[in-house]
Amino acid sequence: MKTSELTGPTLDWAVAMASGRGVKLTLRSYLGDNPGPEFLALEWEHGWKELYEYCPSTDWEQGGPIIEREKIGIGHDPELRCWLGVDTESKYQMGNTPLIAAMRCYVASKLGDEVELPEELR
Repeated sequence: MKTSELTGPTLDWAVAMASGRGVKLTLRSYLGDNPGPEFLALEWEHGWKELYEYCPSTDWEQGGPIIEREKIGIGHDPELRCWLGVDTESKYQMGNTPLIAAMRCYVASKLGDEVELPEELR
């Protein structure tokens, strides 16, 4: 899949792969233990083997440190009506939010313009 088209769990999974972070795919319900619409969540072990949802494309606490560490610039293009993430080599990716643009930029800089997704995410 093109990096520029990654979103949601596919983008978060690609960020995890680019970071060398191990994540596991888990089917979850929106309503916790109650029956409801299900979605695929990425979880990672942190600290005392607690599982946390891994979603750097929507969670600034997870995506922010990547942006800072990788020195990804973020800006808004009013003409294109989108956000841009720019790496240190002036390569950029677009997105509907600053985090999506920045995480696409990060994935592109580490994994390239195409990413092979696992079967569960296709």
